[in-house]
Amino acid sequence: MNRRPLALIVDDEPDIRELLTLTLERMEIDCHTATDLIQAREQLASSEYDFCLTDMRLPDGDGTDLVRHIQRHHPDIPVAMITAHGNMEAAVTALKVGAFDFVSKPVDLYVLRNLVATALKLRANGNLPQDRRSRDTLLGDSEAMRQIRNKIAKLARSQAPVYISGDSGSGKELVARLIHEKGPRAEQPFVPVNCGAIPEALMESEFFGHKKGSFTGAHSNKDGLFQAADGGTLFLDEVADLPLHMQVKLLRAIQEKSIRPIGAQTELSVDVRILSATHKNLSELVAQGTFRQDLFYRINVIELHVPSLRERRDDIPQLAEHFLNKISRDMGLEKPTLSDSALQALQQYRFPGNVRELENILERALTLCEENTIQPNDLHLPQSESESTEAQQDKQALDSYLDTQERDAIQKALEETRYNKTAAAKKLGITFRQLRYRLKKLGIE
Repeated sequence: MNRRPLALIVDDEPDIRELLTLTLERMEIDCHTATDLIQAREQLASSEYDFCLTDMRLPDGDGTDLVRHIQRHHPDIPVAMITAHGNMEAAVTALKVGAFDFVSKPVDLYVLRNLVATALKLRANGNLPQDRRSRDTLLGDSEAMRQIRNKIAKLARSQAPVYISGDSGSGKELVARLIHEKGPRAEQPFVPVNCGAIPEALMESEFFGHKKGSFTGAHSNKDGLFQAADGGTLFLDEVADLPLHMQVKLLRAIQEKSIRPIGAQTELSVDVRILSATHKNLSELVAQGTFRQDLFYRINVIELHVPSLRERRDDIPQLAEHFLNKISRDMGLEKPTLSDSALQALQQYRFPGNVRELENILERALTLCEENTIQPNDLHLPQSESESTEAQQDKQALDSYLDTQERDAIQKALEETRYNKTAAAKKLGITFRQLRYRLKKLGIE
């Protein structure tokens, strides 16, 4: 920006307007003020603003009315809402109608400064041409994927919590990363966490950190995931797996925008955008009483559904080409050809494991194919969905054990043949191509 940023502050309380104006001017931001909706609309029509901050309650209406007006007539201006302390319903309503963020009274100046800085980054990036990152990373030209990419571009401009739903293996974390990378927090950390993988006893420490000596084994201060993601995005994968006591603590951290490490006497303000996901049906879990309704309401401000692979079969050829390029490059092997009959078999398969399963199938087929062409038999597609699910579970359970056994067998064959790979492959009863793949996969030099 060649000029100083210009903000519009809308509030009917003179003390609040003065506090906000002083805070923003210290950030080298010029300010105009308005006391009601009519003045605000007049100001918006006469000046070019980079940011708007409005109170929820105004003498002639509701702050959400101003958010809607800005969305219709000035969609490039980020607008944030000032809400009464604890009034999360108002904050969520504001986010749903298009506010990019909110701040509660009494206004925490640390939170406000972070919010304004993020808004200005958003404004500065708003006129840049859209890059191709979504299309190049989230592959597929189906209508479903075009809609997802459009939604990602819109959601990246907001700070609203997004709940990403979809089957296992459909690419929910990839979607979350793109929302982060295309938004104003792109240069800050993206911290993914699998909520189901953290032992319950360590969960509070992992999320909020702890102070030295706060419990047995706490030999030093430790930052938690919220501190690691400060300024950036925290992605809560499999959020449905959080126990109820942690759901309460997470809700408070999200609402108050602050945390208290175990053993700390004071709270720490944190500036984190929350994205969450699970393959489970959260609405059903709320009805069953295993997931808190207030937390669901808070993280599900906007829902983004990622379609399963069987809902976008037309994307399978492009995805298959991408994975074969990637796998062969990673393994140092020549890229094989996917026969028409093999491609047809893939397009007829239901893929209960979605995109992740497609990648696994092609990785296996690449090592089994003859004459560098993948045929239907090389795919080893399960005959039923239940068989596929069982196969995936078996694969996960046995991977570590089989890798150890394979490594030992290959090492022994190499030693017995004085590291002649052709002879070692023959001794093992596999092709030279398969041996090269396994050497690369297992990290054997």
